Amino acid sequence: MARTDSTSATTAVIEADHPMRILIGCETSGVVRRAFAARGHDVWSCDLLPAEDGSNRHIVCDIRDILDDGWDLLAVMHPPCTRLCNSGVRWLSGPPTNPPNEATAEERQAWPVLSTEERRAIMWRLLDEGADLFAACWNARIERVAVENPVMHRHAKARIAGYAPPAQTVQPWWFGDRAFKATSLYLRGLPKLMPTNRLTPPKPGTDDHRRWSIVHRAPPGTNRWRLRSRTYPGLADAMAEQWGGHAGKAMQEVSA
Repeated sequence: MARTDSTSATTAVIEADHPMRILIGCETSGVVRRAFAARGHDVWSCDLLPAEDGSNRHIVCDIRDILDDGWDLLAVMHPPCTRLCNSGVRWLSGPPTNPPNEATAEERQAWPVLSTEERRAIMWRLLDEGADLFAACWNARIERVAVENPVMHRHAKARIAGYAPPAQTVQPWWFGDRAFKATSLYLRGLPKLMPTNRLTPPKPGTDDHRRWSIVHRAPPGTNRWRLRSRTYPGLADAMAEQWGGHAGKAMQEVSA
């Protein structure tokens, strides 16, 4: 089905040598989508939630429903990762007192009266669901794939067919943004990102260091996940410039 672009006319467009069809998965902010669009690519974002910028270049769906739609490059920016990362492994043996956000409404309501074994079963099911989503993206029939996710624990790795460790872990300050947010990138068919504007991080204990740590210092609340999941513009530009250029060149050579 043909779709039209509603990208703002104020966005500077840099024509790509070989425009690609690109899917930015699990993104509501539109930051990465706009970075690729500004370079002339046919790019779409998708998530279970609507786009914050109201773009009609955003598809509200389960990413797995559109992985086979003929994409040249897939970048999954913030898939649900709480159950996969090292920091979450402890809850598999000793479930938390409060219900996890990913649990169903019925499970959250019943959580206070559930037994430890019943809670543990839910935590392992959520791990399976998170691993299934990562595996579907990682093993998609797309030549170039990047998935942002923290370093995983052994139970998560064992559930992902073709698992490979992250190719690199980057920081926003590598790309000119004054912030700390370690981002591990699992890459297939794409090169590691090279720093574009590496800043000198402030010393611990200083006011600047606290300002750079805003992601980690965000107070609990309904919008905390949005702040923690948002990709910084410098990193998004590096992805679009380096991955878009690399993949476009490779496709051009194949078609020559």
